[in-house]
Amino acid sequence: MTIKVGDRIPAATLTAMGPDGPKPVTTEELFSGKKVALFAVPGAFTPTCSAKHLPGFVGQAAAIKAKGVDAIACVAVNDVFVMDAWGKSQNVGDKVMMLADGSGNFAKALDLELDLVERGLGVRSRRYSMIVDDGRVSQLNLEEGGGFEVSDAGTLLGQL
Repeated sequence: MTIKVGDRIPAATLTAMGPDGPKPVTTEELFSGKKVALFAVPGAFTPTCSAKHLPGFVGQAAAIKAKGVDAIACVAVNDVFVMDAWGKSQNVGDKVMMLADGSGNFAKALDLELDLVERGLGVRSRRYSMIVDDGRVSQLNLEEGGGFEVSDAGTLLGQL
């Protein structure tokens, strides 16, 4: 069943690039006792994700954090090395955590998988943004089809 407002984020492990290499980040560690702006993209280095989605959150990071958000995180079904390279190419710095869902387990746990097998891209994550308060979804902006209408940084900022 697809995650919805009021639901708890399921237990999963994502991966971030740390100073000593890849490091696991559990959802409990990421969300417990914090307010987190989380957004997902179908893939790193893809056109809409690189031109609009990630840059919007980088540009609005200070304003989002000023509304009481402890962290902003981007997740995609890519490996940690790709997510790290994408973050560097987008000059993300410490504004947005770049999280890899390498095998798509987090997308599957949320029931937000996007099947792009016929297009040669495998199974990815649907595009969305959400606010997670202490592990519980308080806002969810889920895109339909290939749209980029409701999961942008400006929409999320307006919901804080």
